[in-house]
Amino acid sequence: MQDTDSIVRLPEFPMMDIPKLEASAAEATSAFRAFAEKGISQARDTYTRMKTAAEEATGIIETTFANASKGTADYGLKVVEIARANSNATFDFATELLTARTFAQAMEISTAHTRRQVEALTEQTRELLSLAQKVALHTAAPIKEGITTIVKKAA
Repeated sequence: MQDTDSIVRLPEFPMMDIPKLEASAAEATSAFRAFAEKGISQARDTYTRMKTAAEEATGIIETTFANASKGTADYGLKVVEIARANSNATFDFATELLTARTFAQAMEISTAHTRRQVEALTEQTRELLSLAQKVALHTAAPIKEGITTIVKKAA
């Protein structure tokens, strides 16, 4: 004989009265059709909202990449322009240095060249920094606008 204390008892659930479907088959079919149509309508609305959101996100990404691409190209062109200017300055310096007759003239030419190059480097750095900031702002602008739009729609 088993000990009644060692028997695991499952919880008992109260019995509920389930109302009997007393409607005719036509009424049941009509109710099911209405339920299905409502579900389809909600699915269409959800699909439309998701499609719109995906299109907006795609537009944001395309604009971001276009801005980044253009900005990177502009920055690269500026770097090439600066390299050309620095190379020309170096050749001009070498040519001018060859015209020096004395050591004092060579030092004077060298000092003047160094001063011009430091000034040029300072200006070139300023230009590159400004261009980098511009690229960053133009690249981030569509993302910022997109997030703002999404937050406004969600609110």
